[in-house]
Amino acid sequence: MKRVDLYFLLLATVLLICGAILGIRMGAQENFQLVPVHAHLNLAGWASLALFGLTYRAYPQLAATTLARYHFIVSAIASVLLPIGIGLAVLRGQPALAIASSLLWLIGVLMFLAQLVRLVVGRSETRTIAAAE
Repeated sequence: MKRVDLYFLLLATVLLICGAILGIRMGAQENFQLVPVHAHLNLAGWASLALFGLTYRAYPQLAATTLARYHFIVSAIASVLLPIGIGLAVLRGQPALAIASSLLWLIGVLMFLAQLVRLVVGRSETRTIAAAE
């Protein structure tokens, strides 16, 4: 996937806008029942996805991997479904989507960890080869 960093940043910005609109709406109505939805739009959506995108921008060798594409797909789906699931849990007492999307989000975070480990291991192998020469 070319420019996975930009896909992460674009989705992060869309979710930030959604979080801001929800926050403004809650404030205007003085009804803060959906604060957990607002928080997850901003944290799982904006903050995490933006950091993933910036990391892929800083380390293009990670962005070029197949895992980066799957990481985006999993994290994108989870970051959109998680606030919806939390909203359903808060408003209707139906937590199933929140639970499922939380687990999917965790899988995305573990994929990111795998990418970082790949980076660390790759760098240490490069240093070992350079030191041996």
